[in-house]
Amino acid sequence: MARIIGIGHQDFAELIASGCFYVDKTEFIREWWENQDVVTLIARPRRFGKTLNLNMLECFFSIEYRGQGEIFDGLSIWNDKKYQELQGTYPVISFSFADVKEISFSAAKEKICQIIKMVFGKYRFLLDGDVLGEDEKEDFRRISSDPGNSTITLSLKMLSLYLSRYYGKKVIILLDEYDTPMQEAYVNGYWDEMTVFIRSLFNSTFKTNPYLFRAIMTGITRVSKESVFSDLNNLTVITTTSDAYEDSFGFTQQEVRDALAEYGLSAQKDSVKAWYDGFVFGRKREIYNPWSIINYLKTQKLSSYWANTSSNNFVGKLIQEGSSAIKETMEDLLKGRKLCTTMDEQIVFNQLEYSENAVWSLFLASGYFKADHYRFNEEIGVGEYELSLTNKEVHITFAKMIRDWFGRSVKEYNGFIKALLKGDMKEMNAYMNRIALTTFSYFDTGNRPSGSEPERFYHGFVLGLMVELYDRYVITSNRESGFGRYDVMLKPRKNEDDGIILEFKVYDPDEEENLEDTVRAALKQIEDKNYKSALVAEGIPKEQIREYGFGFEGKKVLIGSRTFCT
Repeated sequence: MARIIGIGHQDFAELIASGCFYVDKTEFIREWWENQDVVTLIARPRRFGKTLNLNMLECFFSIEYRGQGEIFDGLSIWNDKKYQELQGTYPVISFSFADVKEISFSAAKEKICQIIKMVFGKYRFLLDGDVLGEDEKEDFRRISSDPGNSTITLSLKMLSLYLSRYYGKKVIILLDEYDTPMQEAYVNGYWDEMTVFIRSLFNSTFKTNPYLFRAIMTGITRVSKESVFSDLNNLTVITTTSDAYEDSFGFTQQEVRDALAEYGLSAQKDSVKAWYDGFVFGRKREIYNPWSIINYLKTQKLSSYWANTSSNNFVGKLIQEGSSAIKETMEDLLKGRKLCTTMDEQIVFNQLEYSENAVWSLFLASGYFKADHYRFNEEIGVGEYELSLTNKEVHITFAKMIRDWFGRSVKEYNGFIKALLKGDMKEMNAYMNRIALTTFSYFDTGNRPSGSEPERFYHGFVLGLMVELYDRYVITSNRESGFGRYDVMLKPRKNEDDGIILEFKVYDPDEEENLEDTVRAALKQIEDKNYKSALVAEGIPKEQIREYGFGFEGKKVLIGSRTFCT
């Protein structure tokens, strides 16, 4: 009989006790233990089992679970007598920064202080007896009642001392979602303050802590060493391309096939692979998204589960407000092409605004991209990557993001597409002006007036066309955004549809008297460059090819066709 599918379990002991579906990842315990690294940072995409695996480590090593080895009975790690003897033998400090999602530094620091306060609350028994001196007891009471003082960055080091003295053993520290405060600090504009605070906290907790035995930090990204790890020379970093812990997070193809067989879904293995496979960790290919697999097993419906687990605003913001080159690359990726680039997998958040490679590095770490090929170039000291969208679910995620960008003017946008397909010039002009009015500033970074880089809007607009018309047209573009132009070609997939050429041009007062002249110049460029020849070569009759020139002046748009020029 197939096991019950329980969604959202993060308590390992509860999950095992319930008898719910679980893929055995206890070999992670052995691999981590035998690697003997003092501090390990593991970066994996969201919903890949990081929280559950850390809780599993806590259940295995923590003295709080001493004598509860039955939790692991029947699992891989319990077949080894040596590890049975290790269970429940270490003091463990475990906490998460998942809830640190504040809009100001003061609020974020307060939240971290409250988290540390809760950690101290678990060990109030240390105040009994004479293990702690009176001064130490006073420090303990102060931190556990009001941690927001100058000793907060030393607090976890102090707790490590107290626990190691009480149990006679150094401590294991487990920190989940270490990078959440850093991401929120970048988005909300308090990066520098948060960096200083986290660096001090991490230095005392993980570097100058003589009472630390081992530690693991998990997160989505590898934040740059210069940001928060400048003093941690004892840190082992595991990224997407690292060989260690390759199959500890996510499901392997065999694990997925076994699960599908358990629930009578083996016939769907190819569809499931197309939707949820594609993640690559180190040498291990064909890693499946575990959150999506579990949800699919429960509902038995193919859907974009992973995309809906939490906000994609950060990733969407980077594309939406990114340069024209970033939007061009996203066009290519959505068409199934690959991105070849050099980059460093460490994330330098304060470079995201101007560095394409920093953006691609974040997308790789977040799971939106996969590394089809990777090699480290020793001569230049960076990795060389061939990247593509991970799978169908990710493709749909990006397509949804693009649709959502036009959410403020969905009616007008859809109306424009209908008018375009019908060739209704009057309606095209009416809809396009409304779209430009509501959407221009939406594609701006906020650092410049929206009209200063209007090609950002054009690229976003073309991405939207790709999503809406993909089933009906093959959309290509001849990019000339550096000159304020961007032409688009829509090649019909069916013979009955017309071919369409769109040419965008920004009004130039040095060359044109008015917007009508701008439209004429756009149409002339279509003719001079003989764009229609590409469609004619595909067998589309000339009389079935429509040409439109778009003139832009600020948020004002004028569209014309060949008849406009006569």
